Amino acid sequence: MIFRIINFAVMAGLKFLKMRSLYNLAFFLMVLFIFTGCQEEETQLFQTGTVTDIDGNIYSTVKIGTQWWMSENLRTTKFNDGSPIETTNPISISIVFMDTAVYQWAYIGNEAFAQLYGRLYTWYTVTDERGVCPDGWHVPTDNDWTTLTDYLVENNYGNGGEGADIAKAMSAKTGWLQTGIVGVPGNNPQANNRSGFNGMPGGMRTLTGIFMFAGGDAFYWTATESDSTQAWNRLLDFDLNFVQRNAELKNYGYSVRCVED
Repeated sequence: MIFRIINFAVMAGLKFLKMRSLYNLAFFLMVLFIFTGCQEEETQLFQTGTVTDIDGNIYSTVKIGTQWWMSENLRTTKFNDGSPIETTNPISISIVFMDTAVYQWAYIGNEAFAQLYGRLYTWYTVTDERGVCPDGWHVPTDNDWTTLTDYLVENNYGNGGEGADIAKAMSAKTGWLQTGIVGVPGNNPQANNRSGFNGMPGGMRTLTGIFMFAGGDAFYWTATESDSTQAWNRLLDFDLNFVQRNAELKNYGYSVRCVED
């Protein structure tokens, strides 16, 4: 994770630890641009639908291969039994020593970001037996994610029509930081999202309460643990052309997509 932070700071030119206020200003302006309707209509080339969660949030869905996926990040604040998913007070509190932290957050505590990018959840939250996905849906396992990415690779969703460089085809047309690297989500974003997955870069929350990488990275939990302290996730990055598979600490706050049972 230290290397991810260094790489992001260098490639984005923002140097988060030294220029946090500038980064947040740029991020706020980018979100304002999106909310003011500067999105172009796109022609739908895939089968779509909707699903509603316990909070009443309605999500767009898309069929990719044999799987139905939500094409928006989860933003529920309740488990399926109606009980609340707590957030920390303050939002920046450290949860390093909480062995089974069950929390959710809006990015930097701003509800406008939750509407755009969804909420961030610990792994303990998304695997809680009370459930976070709508009825008939579940947090995808590591195998579910592999089924998705294998399908896209095998069916020529790579940036050049073949290969494993499928990140661009999985990423939304808006919301990403810009880069000059050809073939990645942050370059010519209007060419993104051929798959309909519509990956949104909601960033992350660290164990120590720092929010970072919104606009640059989409971290998605799987329901599969790697070991007693870590679980598998997938990462879409604004300046990488492939989907990363990583194991990270379960107390990180990451985004969630649900897949139909």
